[in-house]
Amino acid sequence: MQEPAITEELIASHGIKPDEYAEILKILNREPTFTELGIFSAMWNEHCSYKSSKIHLKTLPTTGPQVICGPGENAGVVDIGDNQAVVFKMESHNHPSYIEPYQGAATGVGGILRDVFTMGARPVAAMNSLSFGEVAHPKTRQLVHGVVEGVGGYGNCFGVPTVGGEVRFDPAYNGNCLVNAFAAGLADADKIFYSAASGVGMPVVYLGAKTGRDGVGGATMASAEFDDTIEEKRPTVQVGDPFTEKRLMEACMELMRTGAVISIQDMGAAGLTCSAVEMGDKGGLGIKLELDRVPCREEGMTAYEMMLSESQERMLMVLDPSKEAEAKAVFDKWDLDFAIVGETIPEDRFLIEHKGKVWADLPLSKLSSMAPEYDRPHVPTPAAAPLGDIPAVDPIDGLKALIGSVNYASRQWVYEQYDSQVMADTMRIPGFGAGIIRVHGTDKALAFTSDVTPRYVKANPVEGGKQAVAEAFRNLVASGARPLASTDNLNFGNPEKPEIMGQFVGAIKGIGQACTALDMPIVSGNVSLYNETDGQAILPTPTIGAVGLIDHVDHAITGLARDGHVALLVGETKGHLGQSALLAEVFGRVEGDAPHVDLAAERAAGEFILANRDTIRACTDLSDGGLALAAFEMAEASGVGVVLDDSDQGHLFGEDQGRYLVACNFDAAEALMVAAGQAGVSVTTVGKFTGDHVSMGGSSAPLAELSALYRGTFGEAFA
Repeated sequence: MQEPAITEELIASHGIKPDEYAEILKILNREPTFTELGIFSAMWNEHCSYKSSKIHLKTLPTTGPQVICGPGENAGVVDIGDNQAVVFKMESHNHPSYIEPYQGAATGVGGILRDVFTMGARPVAAMNSLSFGEVAHPKTRQLVHGVVEGVGGYGNCFGVPTVGGEVRFDPAYNGNCLVNAFAAGLADADKIFYSAASGVGMPVVYLGAKTGRDGVGGATMASAEFDDTIEEKRPTVQVGDPFTEKRLMEACMELMRTGAVISIQDMGAAGLTCSAVEMGDKGGLGIKLELDRVPCREEGMTAYEMMLSESQERMLMVLDPSKEAEAKAVFDKWDLDFAIVGETIPEDRFLIEHKGKVWADLPLSKLSSMAPEYDRPHVPTPAAAPLGDIPAVDPIDGLKALIGSVNYASRQWVYEQYDSQVMADTMRIPGFGAGIIRVHGTDKALAFTSDVTPRYVKANPVEGGKQAVAEAFRNLVASGARPLASTDNLNFGNPEKPEIMGQFVGAIKGIGQACTALDMPIVSGNVSLYNETDGQAILPTPTIGAVGLIDHVDHAITGLARDGHVALLVGETKGHLGQSALLAEVFGRVEGDAPHVDLAAERAAGEFILANRDTIRACTDLSDGGLALAAFEMAEASGVGVVLDDSDQGHLFGEDQGRYLVACNFDAAEALMVAAGQAGVSVTTVGKFTGDHVSMGGSSAPLAELSALYRGTFGEAFA
């Protein structure tokens, strides 16, 4: 086959800037082939190289006594004691999900599951964080249905419980939805598998499903803004098969027990190219591939197509040659492809041969660790203007505005489409705080959450970044879990715009400060940039996924409020209404500064809850909607009314940070208040759970009426 001539238009269509192409010419001392251009495009794009973010990501805290493996591998690995480890990561599949919602979301779930079991961990939990445009937008309904069905379809068929997540709506996502997928697995701490190749002349083995033309150029597409040519990008979206992935996982787990695996890497973004380059680069080796041996499901595939295909359910492995027969038998048993497609070589080369011809011969190290790295110009986000006067609103009317909004109504329409009970270790399903699963065969449990408040980040990136980590910390603590570590999914607009880059830099600063102060190092993550359509950026959305350990299942806080329970507020309230849910939903205003996050106070309040968790019946953190929404949600989950004593609008709906609402009996409340005095933490009585009404500020409504609104709103909008 004759490859096309390299033209300026072809270079631009691969997302390569003129200065980057000049660097390629300098590296090669010649013009690249078409296949080589595609390889550079895949490895140097934003999605794979992190070229705009790398310099800032290096400032994040990534280590700690609990961390076995931090960023740089397929997923992070954290010690949970007894020679066990939790392996987890969160990644985006934003661009594919906007183009083809079902397959985009489904393959996002498939990809993150592979990241986990590639490390030798069996997946035990999944979450997702979804951001959509306004409900009235003509595409939102299609996106919501497609994405939710894709997430559920893949996760349910694969057989992993979806235990948590979040869904938000804002006009800023009209042209670019966000689909962030999280997965966690369990492994023996001394049996973790890594991706660095080792040994010269070792066989490089292709595992799993066959290669097709789906997803060719997907990583490059994910590193560009959208415009009116979006429908033309549909062929760059991959197609997933969860049943094949389930077989692939079982085959890999069995293979790992044979001792045949020297290194292993899943084929995700940029497929065969990225997996081979990363394995070679981490091991300081070259890789030679013979594409005639690659199992293909389509006729006449070119070297370019095979190298850039993002067909799903595939892995690449460096194999102990003495175990070849044993390894092949495992994959034959699971009816999956097993093909030796190359070998490790001592030279710094990425050598691609097909049909007796060399299609690419590149210095491998220049493709990955030596990819471009930019310190892009950035300007800090200006300080928010002071918040103007806010009219008084009847507290129950304010509450109704919140729970009657798709942003704060019950998500049961979403999570009831996900299997949250498969594997039979789920202790708490979505909708009631952090998800909790038992660590099978032990008395331990793990808690999971994902959090971010994008409007805070836009108003004040530093405080918004801190708040995302702090809210994740609080959600874990409120379940009785000690936070262990975090993964981040950093979704932003075009980094070439200094104000967008300023949002990113500010958020990273805040995230780093909070992770350090709250001992929640970042052990894995993903950056998704260029989330824009026709120049309109999404809200800055640095999602934080976090994992916590409950040392004994009896210490989990999973109870409900009961009639007669005292309502205690832990933490100080000043009545911060800037950027609040009340302001947005009742008055249509997005104004003021984000709430300040006092990290020392966050830590103190969290330690207080954990130290007294055996005394606490029910607990939730306070975030959007403040005390009013938290008290309603606790009452609604329990089926018992609540009376709040305060009538101050700021006290009821303010979104001051570092706060928890606790329900307990009177004797426990007295004990908690004494303990709080000794710990230097503010604890006040704010009301009680009783009756069948929700009452606050002298206003009241039947719990049943409010519950119907809360549980019916989302389904009415999308059913």
